Amino acid sequence: MFHIILFGLIAASAEILGGTVVVLRKEWPKRVQEYLLALSAGFILALAFFELIPESLKFVGVTAPLYIVIGFGVLHFFEHTIVGHFHFGEETHTEIMVSKTASLAAFSGLSVHAFFDGLSISAGMHYDYLIGLLVFFAILLHKIPEGLTIASIMLAANQPRKRALMASILIGVATMLGIFIVFLLADLQPNAIGIAFAFSAGAAIYVGASDLIPEINRSKNRIMPLVVFGGMVLFYVSQRVLATILR
Repeated sequence: MFHIILFGLIAASAEILGGTVVVLRKEWPKRVQEYLLALSAGFILALAFFELIPESLKFVGVTAPLYIVIGFGVLHFFEHTIVGHFHFGEETHTEIMVSKTASLAAFSGLSVHAFFDGLSISAGMHYDYLIGLLVFFAILLHKIPEGLTIASIMLAANQPRKRALMASILIGVATMLGIFIVFLLADLQPNAIGIAFAFSAGAAIYVGASDLIPEINRSKNRIMPLVVFGGMVLFYVSQRVLATILR
């Protein structure tokens, strides 16, 4: 249990770090942020298709696709039906997210997003430590840009700097809530981890294909598609290396 909490704290801390960078007016190079997003997109999509979906089908059976679709749909609902506009990155928000209502809506959407990040890490490590590590690495890659995002939105909406920092901290807390909810589910229902795993597969596909890839496609950097492919290769290599070490 301790190691799962530790990985959750690392992910939550990365979120807070991203917010702190913005609040303290430290420059975060746009190209570095783009590379992180591209690498994360390739890694998390490979993770979903090569590990999460096959394992959830094996673990939950014929009901797995239902929970995969629900996981996909829940994030879509919060990020695009409630929020209306959702982008990663500091540069994308200063012109779009300007009202306090929009900033609160974005905070709500990112909190739900972060909750399922934590749930994915915890469910993965409960079921299979190797898969849990891969989920953790995939999520960690986009945590700092996510922290940059929420702090940028809050400042663009003329919210106080303290509130911008608090928003990134609360989203980190949402990640930890996702970590802990799996402990509760595991005690209540034997197959709850399998359901959470399938749900995480749908959420991972959504994050990779709907959140990250569109942001990458907006970039004029022609190297970005190669970095996405590099993320997929990174997944395969890390999967093999970790399997050799842990099994």
